[in-house]
Amino acid sequence: MITLINAPSILGLRHTGVEYLPDALADAGLVAQLGLENKPQQIVAVVPPPYSAQRDEATHMLNPRGIAEYSMTLADTVEEVLSTGYFPVVLGGDCSILLGHMLALKRKGRYGLFFLDGHADFYQPEASVRGEAADMDLALVSGRGPDIVTDIEGQRPLVRDEDIVQFGQRDIRETIEYDSQQIADTDIHVFDLATIREAGSEKSCEVALGTLLQRPIDGFWIHVDTDVLSDDENPAVDYRQPGGLSFSELKKVLQILLRSPKAVGLGLTCFNPSLDTKGEIARKLAGLLGEVLTDHR
Repeated sequence: MITLINAPSILGLRHTGVEYLPDALADAGLVAQLGLENKPQQIVAVVPPPYSAQRDEATHMLNPRGIAEYSMTLADTVEEVLSTGYFPVVLGGDCSILLGHMLALKRKGRYGLFFLDGHADFYQPEASVRGEAADMDLALVSGRGPDIVTDIEGQRPLVRDEDIVQFGQRDIRETIEYDSQQIADTDIHVFDLATIREAGSEKSCEVALGTLLQRPIDGFWIHVDTDVLSDDENPAVDYRQPGGLSFSELKKVLQILLRSPKAVGLGLTCFNPSLDTKGEIARKLAGLLGEVLTDHR
């Protein structure tokens, strides 16, 4: 059984429109596809604290305290859903909500992360152009960055490097240009787009999942930033770049991941409905999630 958690936080980004992701997918039919239209108890909203556009001088980040507070609140909700035996599906918002997911799991034991994203999201705050946690969330959950957002509840790291798969990165050249930390220099398992294209998306996913499941983990979280999708099929993101997975490839990847009994939850982030004027991409996303999650349920 599924519980839908709406987490429309932009604390790690800006007022761009990603905060309307949950509403857009609901309007596109996701709630009905999941059979939740008459089950309000299985739809939960976690309201973020106020946003500040002022970059924090100490951490070089936007909203570090708000992100820490929201992560604990979101973690409480995710943990409560998990305790009922339901499968949490969290709709962002920006990628900083990942901290809440992984905090909930770190409270419970040792969990892994399957990170589907066209970007590495591995910047250090001082190298980030805008100080947005959405471009450093993978660094933060793996313990790199200011204490206030990496050592929440004394739980740093929220997930170990060797328990992470990064799947779909295609911004390597850009990260070098902007002097970002490099995930290739860590024990994170990286399956970049070039690697995926060489072996095929399904085979790459099977290998990546097998690598993750070799770790002594209690389960793993699936993080999906919609910019992992091809720019041709999903231009409704704030930081566009050429290439990416097709909708059909992402569907097959999620089906493989969700077949694993170790999959414990899924988060979707960074789709911007304001850039989807006809609602076509929202309908495709709702259809994709509805199908893979219905199969899982």
